[in-house]
Amino acid sequence: MLITFEGIEGAGKSTQIKLLEKYFKKIKRDFLVIREPGGTPISEKIREILLNPDHNLENETELFLFLASRAELVKKVIKPALKKNKIVICDRFIDSTMAYQGYGRGISKSFISLLNSYIVKDIKIQRTYLLDYAPEAFGIRIKDRTMDRIENNNIDFHKRVREGFLKIAKKNKRRFLVINALEPIEIIHKKIIEDLTNFI
Repeated sequence: MLITFEGIEGAGKSTQIKLLEKYFKKIKRDFLVIREPGGTPISEKIREILLNPDHNLENETELFLFLASRAELVKKVIKPALKKNKIVICDRFIDSTMAYQGYGRGISKSFISLLNSYIVKDIKIQRTYLLDYAPEAFGIRIKDRTMDRIENNNIDFHKRVREGFLKIAKKNKRRFLVINALEPIEIIHKKIIEDLTNFI
């Protein structure tokens, strides 16, 4: 089973993934947590390039670096884990590429969809949790750390990304559960666990 967490910067994905890890450990389920970009030695090096605020990347360069990282992750980590019937929890996946590079950067969405399909092939996401909040109302919720290259984009970029996520979720209602990221952490976790009981 493949579970993905999506949302703009500061939505609380990492916090909810850590809580879900504790839950799966408690019920003794075999699982694996991964992130994008990253998850393999090569993908982690690509992550360093992508997130370095000193790098001024072309939009197309950014897209293909994300896809290169995903190709490594899919073949070397996700597919083998799913074959062993592990639950795979992924912090960002194909929807982030569509939201950030498609809606955010303005790259052809059909082109991104084609490339995503080529890389993931027959892998299916069973459930996606979209943690949503309005950046124009609350700002990007990044605290106590320097912002990376993606986080450092202006508010209009993050608004486009958020709108992109919501449009993607609307087109894929059966796969997505959209949750208000401003709700209390424990309430969000409870909603995710209650929802997951329908799938595991």
